[in-house]
Amino acid sequence: MGLEEEIEAIEEEIANTPYNKSTEGHIGRLKAKLSEKKEKLERQQSGSGGGGGYAVEKTGDATVAFVGFPSVGKSTLLNALTNAESEVGEYEFTTLNVQPGMLKYRGANIQLLDVPGLIEGAAGGRGGGREVLSVVRTADLVLFVLSVFEPDQYSKLRQELYYNKVRLDTEPKSVSVTKRHKGGLKVTTNRDIGLEEATVKEILREYGYVNADVTIREEITIDQLVDALQANRVYLPSAVAVNKADLIQPDYKETVDEQLRELDIDPEEAVFISAEEEKGLEALKEKIWEKLGLIRIYMDKPGRGVDYEEPLVLMEGEHTVDDALDRLGGSFDERFRFARVTGESAKHDEQQVGRDHELADEDVLRIVARK
Repeated sequence: MGLEEEIEAIEEEIANTPYNKSTEGHIGRLKAKLSEKKEKLERQQSGSGGGGGYAVEKTGDATVAFVGFPSVGKSTLLNALTNAESEVGEYEFTTLNVQPGMLKYRGANIQLLDVPGLIEGAAGGRGGGREVLSVVRTADLVLFVLSVFEPDQYSKLRQELYYNKVRLDTEPKSVSVTKRHKGGLKVTTNRDIGLEEATVKEILREYGYVNADVTIREEITIDQLVDALQANRVYLPSAVAVNKADLIQPDYKETVDEQLRELDIDPEEAVFISAEEEKGLEALKEKIWEKLGLIRIYMDKPGRGVDYEEPLVLMEGEHTVDDALDRLGGSFDERFRFARVTGESAKHDEQQVGRDHELADEDVLRIVARK
């Protein structure tokens, strides 16, 4: 029996096994085995020229990947957001052309990647899908571009990304595993994690752990534990743009809203646009900015004053003075003494702060360094 047949057999057994406490450990072991088999198959296919993925050079302050089925208007949207002023070239792969553009917004340079339209089965390699998905994995934000006439495409797109180990709008679970030379498996938790200890051990054994200390600090599912043990999942935020909104009658909007709710999309969070008519684009830019968690820091440069024209742009989770030093590069890090901050994050103008100070949007920052 080949790997593909083994995978199919395991998936069928999982589907036919009712989930309850008595079967939880068995299902956990099957899902761990299934994940390992899929990884092995992917390695085999990549090694035999089946498409291992390609890297696109990231430029600018952040990268957004447009994800959608063919003919939803991604290319038109790219041109509208970049006003066709940015240099646009093509990354040519064997079965893939990725069209890049640069959105200039609030002093930030945001790289936009229009990847070819996904089709069902992309994660399995159909239509150059793996190459497309490998580009998406390197982005900082996934923007789903949907047709207002087919919002149900969303579920299929998310499923393809999930199959390709992309986890959206969530964080990795807190799981740590320390191997030991003896003593078996010891599971430590500080609360009810939602799984039986025996299930956790079954999954760990499937991954070859015999002696180890395992700490799980929060509620977790079998799939989330498998994700944590695989350690090759990518966790990204996402946003939704509903295109061609100019082509529907106003009273049809309620129908679309209801369809979005059925897909667990809040219509108030989705951005309705017309790429062709260039409507709703300012709201979309604002949504992209918000989802990326970008902030602008105006640098107070010795002898030159505050540079309000080209701010230092920091991303979500990278808002400290230390993060700013890292982005600035050069010798600032090793020469750093302290910083002075004026703005929302400061208690007063010119507040002296250290590396761990959390900056806010439009703060003015001056680095005081050793000569």
